[in-house]
Amino acid sequence: MLVMVAEDDSLHRTFARTTIEHLWPGNVEVIEASSGDVAIDMAQQRKPPYVVLDLQLPKATGIEVARSIWASRADTNILFWSNFADESYVRGVARIVPPGTVYGYVLKSASEEGMRSALRGVFAEGHCIIDREVRGIQHRVQDRLEGITDSEYESLIDLALGLTDKAIAARRGLSTRGAQARIRHLYEKLGVAALEEPADNNLPIFNSRTRAIYLALARGLINVDALRREQQNLEDWLDRVDVLPRER
Repeated sequence: MLVMVAEDDSLHRTFARTTIEHLWPGNVEVIEASSGDVAIDMAQQRKPPYVVLDLQLPKATGIEVARSIWASRADTNILFWSNFADESYVRGVARIVPPGTVYGYVLKSASEEGMRSALRGVFAEGHCIIDREVRGIQHRVQDRLEGITDSEYESLIDLALGLTDKAIAARRGLSTRGAQARIRHLYEKLGVAALEEPADNNLPIFNSRTRAIYLALARGLINVDALRREQQNLEDWLDRVDVLPRER
C-alpha cells in the first residue's frame, strides 16, 4: 500500500505519517512531499493510489496537485486535509472531482480519531468522507436561492481581478448587458443591492464592486490562493485574445 502525504508543515506531515503507519502496520509505504510541484512530480513517478493532500501548498496549490493527479489517474483516492473550509476551497474541489471518484475532505481541527476514520473510509472502505462543516458549505453552494452559481462566481472572480464590465463580457462570451445582469444577481446574493440605497444626504455609502469583494472575502467565497490561480487563467486568456491592454 503506497500513500503520498503532501503537506508543507513538518509536524502535520509527521502526524499524518504516524497515523497511517499505525492504521496499517507493516503494510504501508508513506512518501512525503513538502510543496505542490514536488507532489506533482512524485505522483507522476510513483503513482500512489492514495494521497493525503493539503490544500495550501507552496509552488502549486492542492487543487492544482489534485487536478494533475486525477488527469492521469481518476481512480486515485485523495483525502484533502486543510485548516480551512472556505467556500472557495470547497467549490474548487467540487469542480475537479471526476465522476465516481472516492475522495474526502477533513479539517485539521478534527480529532485524531476523526482523522483515522477519514483515512479508513477513503482509503480502505471506498467511502467519500466529508467533514460536517464542509458538507454544510456544499449544500449552500448547491442552493440555487442562496448559493452563488458558477456563472455568478465567475463574475465575482472577474470583479476581484479588476475587470471592467466590457472586459468581463468579452471574457465570458456575453453582451455587456448580460455581464451586468450577472453582476446584479451576484450583488443580490451577497446583499450588496440593499446597501446601495443612498443615505440621508443622498450620497451612496458603499462602492458596490469593492463592497462585493469584501463580503465575498469575509464569507470565504474567494481567497488569495483562488485569486492567484485565477490571475494565471486571466493571463492565459489575455495571451490568446491579445486585444486588451495589460499592466506590466
